[in-house]
Parts: sequence; C-alpha cells; structure tokens
Amino acid sequence: MRLITQTETLEQPLTLTKLIPAVRMLPALDKLRLIRILAEELEVAREIFPFESDKTYYLPTPYNSFGAAAILAEAMAT
Repeated sequence: MRLITQTETLEQPLTLTKLIPAVRMLPALDKLRLIRILAEELEVAREIFPFESDKTYYLPTPYNSFGAAAILAEAMAT
C-alpha cells in the first residue's frame, strides 16, 4: 500500500478511496480520536445540524394520533 505524502495532499484534495486504507491502519485509540475530531467538526457545521442550542423544537409523534391509528388498523385488516 502506498502512503500519502504531505505534498500530494497539497496538490489535490484527499479522497475517501485514499483515506480509508490509511485509517484502517491506525491503532484503535487513534481511530477513536479521529471519530471524536470528526464528530466535533460536525457538531458546529450548520448545514449538517441546523438546530440552535438551548432552543426547544417540537416534533410530531404518533402518540395520541387516534385517527392515524384507525387508518392503520383498517389498512392492516384489508
């Protein structure tokens, strides 16, 4: 397997096909560190996680949706 040099990364963007083999060679502790680094970067990325901290967001749930339950029961019976 060919190692990626620093000059190579400056010339062209690093792709997953080049990165994955290098990541697989890492020891388990370094893989966990990489996961934490990537998770922290995603946490602040607005386009991935557009919610604001300390704000309440209401999500619809199936609880107390009796009309939907009746429709589902009817569909299951047919």
